[in-house]
Amino acid sequence: MATKFMLLYLLPTFSVAVLSAFFIPQPSNNFYTDELFLSYSNVTYLSNGSDTRHWPELEFNWRIVVATVMGFLGSGFGTVGGVGGGGIFVPMLTLIVGFDTKSAAALSKCMIMGASTASVWYNLRVPHPCREVPILDYDLALLFQPMLMLGITIGVSLSVVFPYWLITVLIIILFLGTSSRSFFKGIEMWKEETLLKKEMSKQLKTANSRGELLIDTMYDPLIPRPEKTPMEIFLFNLRWKNIAALLLVWVSFLLLQIIKNDLVVCSSWYWVLNLLQLPVALGVFGYECVKLYTESKKRRNTGNPESVCEAAIEWTMPNLVFCALCGILGGTVGGLLGSGGGFILGPLLLEIGVIPQVASATATFVMMFSSSLSVVEFYLLKRFPIPFALYLMFISVLAGFWGQLFIRKLIAVLKRASLIVFILSAVIFASALTMGVVGTEKSIKMINNHEFMGFLGFCSSQ
Repeated sequence: MATKFMLLYLLPTFSVAVLSAFFIPQPSNNFYTDELFLSYSNVTYLSNGSDTRHWPELEFNWRIVVATVMGFLGSGFGTVGGVGGGGIFVPMLTLIVGFDTKSAAALSKCMIMGASTASVWYNLRVPHPCREVPILDYDLALLFQPMLMLGITIGVSLSVVFPYWLITVLIIILFLGTSSRSFFKGIEMWKEETLLKKEMSKQLKTANSRGELLIDTMYDPLIPRPEKTPMEIFLFNLRWKNIAALLLVWVSFLLLQIIKNDLVVCSSWYWVLNLLQLPVALGVFGYECVKLYTESKKRRNTGNPESVCEAAIEWTMPNLVFCALCGILGGTVGGLLGSGGGFILGPLLLEIGVIPQVASATATFVMMFSSSLSVVEFYLLKRFPIPFALYLMFISVLAGFWGQLFIRKLIAVLKRASLIVFILSAVIFASALTMGVVGTEKSIKMINNHEFMGFLGFCSSQ
């Protein structure tokens, strides 16, 4: 029911926002001059096609100190929530450090890649909180990663077509919706945890003489599991076959993007390479859909209530189509914003019944692939300064690891996995505020400068 209300909120508001852009008058032929700037989502262009670039020097000053603190906190909380933090990094790098929006988006990807890689490394050394399975759900990763990468390609293309104010409005609508839904989800989980803790307290008082207690199954198994060494846990969490499939998708998209960058926009080969992304993404997604659908149907027919993977939903065709659309939407937002797509994937995993620890680990695992794809491409195109990128990645790696360590220890003490959900909601809400402030300020400047505020042609604006 909550998902239906979320869709009823997003569809009308998105439709009104997009349709309103069509009422913006089209520019006249002599509207542009050689000195007029055209500003889009993550790209700032001159009318002759050259792009402005502003790279501050990496030197110790108050800007670096503030950016370090914000980057550390954003990376730490962002990876714990499974959303990355791109909605915080891009405004920070533009407003505080002084980068242009195009370079800020590229550096944001570097920070997300560093934080998510450190988070994955930490999670590979952690056992599943209540089952004898890897903490990374590889089935969900294979289901969402191809659609996420396909969506990122769409989002990057739309970022130079959609007017800046419209992107800002769409992001605010989406972020407010997902953050609100995640917040209420966290409240529900908090209440459930409170009831469980009260039940455990009663059982403590009525424990038998041998001290046998009922243990909360959200954090500990009913049957004690044999202790594993850190190396055994690490090897158990690795599934090389699934990782190879994810790497295949990653390499395929990377090669297509690299080749596409050397082609003339809107040429025949340009469209051929764009369309080649569809069989790559849909092939892996379709294989995983068939696997989940077949296994789910088999278990329902045999009366087995156990879910196929971590998601507590039935893998019917409508649910699979819904997941595909959400994956594409998450990637599109990531392409528009310069984030890793976790702002959709994190809340979605919680919505389909994945427990917070696994949702966070799986979302950061998928983001590691999507963000690293962009980083490699940006590096080949020389879109960011190497010293700054290495410094920010170093900060993000530290934050990703220590953020996971601190929050997981806190959850173990308080027995409150809902903390992850509240962190996720807070990061998305903070991103909505920062993107809203930056977007509003920039849109006002564009209005004062009498810049064009409508849609642009795809081929002419690339």
